Amino acid sequence: MNSSASLSRLDLNLLVALDALLTERSVSRAAQRLRLSQPSLSASLARLRTHFADPLLVRRGNSHDLSPLAVRLIDQVSSTLESARRIFEEQAEWDPSTATREFSVYMSDYGLSTVAPVVSRIAREEAPGIRFRFLLHNPTIVDDASETLRDVCGIVIPHGYLSDLPYVDLFNDEWMLVMSADNPLAHRPRTVEDLADVTWVYTFQTRTAFTSASRQLQYMGIEPHVEVVVESFLALPLFVRDTDRVGLLQRGLLASLPSIAGVVAVEPPFDAAPISSALWWHPVHRGDPAHAWARDLFDRAGRQLTREWATDRDVP
Repeated sequence: MNSSASLSRLDLNLLVALDALLTERSVSRAAQRLRLSQPSLSASLARLRTHFADPLLVRRGNSHDLSPLAVRLIDQVSSTLESARRIFEEQAEWDPSTATREFSVYMSDYGLSTVAPVVSRIAREEAPGIRFRFLLHNPTIVDDASETLRDVCGIVIPHGYLSDLPYVDLFNDEWMLVMSADNPLAHRPRTVEDLADVTWVYTFQTRTAFTSASRQLQYMGIEPHVEVVVESFLALPLFVRDTDRVGLLQRGLLASLPSIAGVVAVEPPFDAAPISSALWWHPVHRGDPAHAWARDLFDRAGRQLTREWATDRDVP
């Protein structure tokens, strides 16, 4: 059967109904979400069940579960709708000052606290109709970046985790040791050997999720005793305060945050490799002028952030 002819006989509005039904797992809630009547959504569900020869929603008492097929469909439906949305957002000419569009960008809370606010400030001046959605990444998203980035503007992450994808370099940063202000290590010269004897708070610790400084410690022959793993740079100081633990945080992040009582930052006793952060994006967006504008915006925000940090460090 000709695939185009087959597609022409489908009501693609059913995709919208299917997405709402699989997300809400309820005909009534899906109807409310789409501002349609419940009988209308029930009719759509009946057509979908006939098409797939599957119940999709299976009643369990007063609620519904997804059928095994529905579980497989839910991510596909969401990404397909996102792709369709991008198609109809395309414009013959891109003018950020008048455009209305949303860009989704993945990053850690480090990126959220440093480059993201600068991006939003510049965008507000240049493109008041543009909205950015900043999303926290996780190891699964990073590991599957080649697929994840098809449906978003990009991901901000340092070099060393991704390859074979285009990127825009944004800014460099340095690592600092953070610890409780009453930790004796904060008040005397520190050695590399000290780092093997203390207890640590790490932000990530898996085979594919790590920081460059923690990996460097291992290359130096140090196997740190990690007592806490917290996947948040912002929360890490709270786990060293009033303890003998130490952690590693970016100098730029510390400069962007108000000081945390009882926590100090000191230079590490080794030449920690700098952090080089970049915006990584998928080649499918190469010819999109809106994405090109967004990438340039991040490039300018990174350079502005670098200037601000340099100024702060020059002030006594």
